[in-house]
Amino acid sequence: MLKLSLAVFLFAASATLTLTEESGKVHRPKLTVQKSGTTQLLIAVSPVNSRVVWAAGTGGTYVLTTDGGETWKAAVVPGAENLQFRDVYGVNDKIAYLMSVSGPSSPMTTDFRIYKTEDGGETWKIQFVNHTVNAFYDCFAFWTPTRGITHSDSVNGVFPDIRTTNGETWHSIAHNMPKALPGEASFAASGTCATAEGEKNAWITTGGSTIARILATRDGGDTWDAYDTPLVSSPSAGGISVAFRDAWHGILGGGDLASNNSAETATSDDGGQTWALTKKPPVKGAVFCLAYARGHRHNEDDEDFDHDHNHDHTVVITTETEPKYKSGEAAWTPDEGRTWYDLCEVSGYWAVGFANPKAGWFVGNNGQILKISF
Repeated sequence: MLKLSLAVFLFAASATLTLTEESGKVHRPKLTVQKSGTTQLLIAVSPVNSRVVWAAGTGGTYVLTTDGGETWKAAVVPGAENLQFRDVYGVNDKIAYLMSVSGPSSPMTTDFRIYKTEDGGETWKIQFVNHTVNAFYDCFAFWTPTRGITHSDSVNGVFPDIRTTNGETWHSIAHNMPKALPGEASFAASGTCATAEGEKNAWITTGGSTIARILATRDGGDTWDAYDTPLVSSPSAGGISVAFRDAWHGILGGGDLASNNSAETATSDDGGQTWALTKKPPVKGAVFCLAYARGHRHNEDDEDFDHDHNHDHTVVITTETEPKYKSGEAAWTPDEGRTWYDLCEVSGYWAVGFANPKAGWFVGNNGQILKISF
């Protein structure tokens, strides 16, 4: 929704903070600058594990590392040179999905596409092209390499969302979705307005109307429920980013993109049915992206996966501020918003994602990539 213009966004990176009983000091995460090989804005990031990471952004650009960021390959998808990739999902070093939206020089309905590669980016196949007038696809989320959903702003009171069950074709599930509120939409911010967990759980955060809501499914998208949240909502405000660490516990971030003091986060312990505001993050602007530092459950075979659950509650956030996305800030919490710590040295980033607490990445303006480790 809210066709966000390109600009400088700062993400508050959430990572688990470690306290030593003797000193009581907070051990800040380690930050390492990496070279992406492009100067295009990078909008979304998808760590597969501590070695393989995909990211994507403007100018039809994607980047890939297979060595934890020591080296990155940057390339452009043929035919997508005028498009922006607002979301990316990496399966492994060979397979990945990209979701495009219109670029500034190509505002066409059919610019909303889903691409897939199975050979590390050597070739790309277009799986979906939008033909619904006024649809605006904001993000996608996957349960497995072949099962996922893609979410759009509402059109005439309906969410024209789509789903794949085979990793090849996409079909409408609009009739499964809750009725939309007037003006209800999501934000094509960092590719995190939807998240999937387990085999069949997924959540979508919305705004744009009088109430910011969570749309939730427990059966892989066959049926959905809508739940109110306490986040501010208006044509420029609402929930922007959502993540769940298990089937019941999640965190939601957002605010008003037209305000410099609107960052809000809320948590749920009942699968998204009810939400409680956390302590206000120490950042300006609205939360533009958030991620759990522990990473995704399917990465448990990663040697650095947090098997001890030390970082279950660590979250990193990024924000956006006015005037018109000129700058932003970043912060993190070790306890899902009860305590916050800023990351003053982090700025200009649009998205953040983790494979595990030792392997997280910020991506943003001018091809910037910053590795974050706890």
